[in-house]
Amino acid sequence: MIIIQDLSFQLNRGESLAVTGPSGTGKSTLLHILGTLDRPTAGSIELLGENPHKLNANGQAVFRQKHVGFIFQDHQLLPQLTVVENVLIPALAIGNVTADHKTRAAQLLQSVGLDHRLGHLPSELSGGERARAAVARSLLLRPTLVLADEPTGNLDPANAKKIGSLLLELQKQENTLLIVVTHSMELAETMQQRLALGVNTHA
Repeated sequence: MIIIQDLSFQLNRGESLAVTGPSGTGKSTLLHILGTLDRPTAGSIELLGENPHKLNANGQAVFRQKHVGFIFQDHQLLPQLTVVENVLIPALAIGNVTADHKTRAAQLLQSVGLDHRLGHLPSELSGGERARAAVARSLLLRPTLVLADEPTGNLDPANAKKIGSLLLELQKQENTLLIVVTHSMELAETMQQRLALGVNTHA
């Protein structure tokens, strides 16, 4: 079964894109392909002049660690780790948490307004605070591309607006590419480009 077809887009560094459309049209699948979590059966993507799907599994893992930051709808914070430890997970994944990583984590948490929550567990945070921690974690290793899957989907309207604004503010500061899957047209309209997936994009 074809999930996505006849799809093409281009983003420059520092630009943002919202991907919208009904459930089942391949929005999350597209993010997984862009983040090398899934491999396409046809077509290609290119980031910094490289098609990561031509790399082997180890090469793709390195590519993800260096160039891609993920934000998930349910945040995926580890419950046994503190806020700052959760933000440091991308550095833990590469096996070496340095003093620079710790400084960077503290700076990002200050940027998202969580500098007073460094030692708290996720269970002690509100939904909006967990979302902010997830944003900070996605930026730890200074990725080229940030992929956000419904980053405001579980939040009330007030917190959703705050997280959307924060995400765009930090994306501009970091000069990253930002691609957001969302059902929120309010969030989508804040992005520089919009891509709507629909029944005509798959069979």
